[in-house]
Amino acid sequence: MLKYFLPAVIFTFSSATATFANSVFTPHRAVYDVRLDRSTEQSGISAMDGRLVFQFDGSACDGYTMNMRFVLRMQLPENLRVTDQQTTTFESGDGSEFNFVTKTFTDQKLDKELRGSASRDAKGIAVDVEKPDPMDVMLEPSQFPTMHLAELIKRAEAGDSFYETSLFDGTDQGDRLMKTSVVIGKKTANAKDDAELVKAAPLKDQQFWPVTIAYFDPTEEISGESEPQYRITFKLYDNGITRDLEMDYGDFALKGAMTELDMLPAAAECKAE
Repeated sequence: MLKYFLPAVIFTFSSATATFANSVFTPHRAVYDVRLDRSTEQSGISAMDGRLVFQFDGSACDGYTMNMRFVLRMQLPENLRVTDQQTTTFESGDGSEFNFVTKTFTDQKLDKELRGSASRDAKGIAVDVEKPDPMDVMLEPSQFPTMHLAELIKRAEAGDSFYETSLFDGTDQGDRLMKTSVVIGKKTANAKDDAELVKAAPLKDQQFWPVTIAYFDPTEEISGESEPQYRITFKLYDNGITRDLEMDYGDFALKGAMTELDMLPAAAECKAE
């Protein structure tokens, strides 16, 4: 959910794969109610609310599947607009293959369908976009989303407070990486009066890291003065679950509070070959 960068750090295929293999994520389904936190006059948004539903399942043996649906209602000067973004991805257990499909609807009409696949090795990421227009692209070495999360958790456990990297997640036109910079706070216990934990009881006795990820345009050089395309802040648990979301898009910002959390059956352990 965030993107970060400075002098981009590119990790080799072997080291990133080792990081990925050692991570254990909890299959789960989480629902977040989203509301407008702030907006500028330039945005033209006077009100906004919606819901984000996120489901993550799989294992290092079978690969990881993510399904996300993000529905937003926004009041614009001329009308009320409803957007509905539906995304499904699959990432292989070794982080070498990635498939992505995103359908975006506006007022129940399909605006765009992005569909494609990518493969990763030491030379880089080869992307094959099927829709909306067939296209083959070769990108620099990087990571796919689940591997990216594994790297973040490993860095947090090691006590790192800041790092930069890049990410391919099949968004936008599916033809570019995102440069990201990540800030990690100290591991913290949940506050006893945290109202969100009423809906997220499985996390009640766990600690979290406060994390902020900023996503930058990959075509621009990043400096201390650079403004990210967007920034996401959240509480991250070592099982990969996130809550208490803040999504800052510059002209407007959203907050997402977890309202449901269901733990899904754990995947079977890998069989020895």
